Amino acid sequence: MIVVTGATGSVGRALAARLKGLDVVAAVRRPAGDLGIPYRPADFERPETIGALLSPGDRLFLNSSIWPGFADAHRAVIDLAARAGVAQIVTVSVRGAAPGGRLASGLHGIVDDHLRQSGVPWAILQPTGFMQNLPYDFAAGVMHGSYGTAPVNYIDARDVAGTAAALLTAPVGPGRDHVLTGPESLPHARIAEEIGRVLGRAYRYVDLPVPEMAARLETRGLPRLQAEELAALMADIGDGRWSSTTTTVKDLTGRPPRSLAAYLTDHLHAFSR
Repeated sequence: MIVVTGATGSVGRALAARLKGLDVVAAVRRPAGDLGIPYRPADFERPETIGALLSPGDRLFLNSSIWPGFADAHRAVIDLAARAGVAQIVTVSVRGAAPGGRLASGLHGIVDDHLRQSGVPWAILQPTGFMQNLPYDFAAGVMHGSYGTAPVNYIDARDVAGTAAALLTAPVGPGRDHVLTGPESLPHARIAEEIGRVLGRAYRYVDLPVPEMAARLETRGLPRLQAEELAALMADIGDGRWSSTTTTVKDLTGRPPRSLAAYLTDHLHAFSR
């Protein structure tokens, strides 16, 4: 059986759609009949509820949003999966994750290292930014950031799900990190132009120095330290480290990753909310 956590998120829903008809169950906090696959109540805040769904030979898709207990909960689930004798864990991390990194990068780095040392066969997906976040980032037609002018890569969450599905349904291979990217990297000013071209109205990107961006994030409700870290993370990503692309999605799924234009065409409604 394939056990899917994080099934109600962007990646999880796309993965559930790909796994329909297989021996699969979603671990969810609340009823989720719209997923199209069987589900059972389980919660990362109570790792044992996820562990109770696992049996020898199962595959586990490990994924959730970031929250204060993220690292401890994910490590606990990994330990329970090892005890249950699962055949493989496929987890969603982030490109460049490492212990001590900023925000999600550091938390994912802790979990990734724990998984590598768990004794369970593993695959770590390391995607760039999700295209699905762009409607929020460009709310009201303007995105503010500290990325500068360097190209930055985004990937469609559906391609992350497709890669996960390929790994979860193929024979288990050796443990490996899989860096996932979209087909092209663009400066945010060009991303704004592309959104405007497809949607037929003006969008723009406004670049701010890190201190100004941190102050802006703080006025939007983020605690000061988190706002400062997020603005600094934008500047780190904007130094070119997320500009290169890989062929991993095509190598594992047999099809190239979706372009930004393809994502926009399929998600016009998301920008009109």
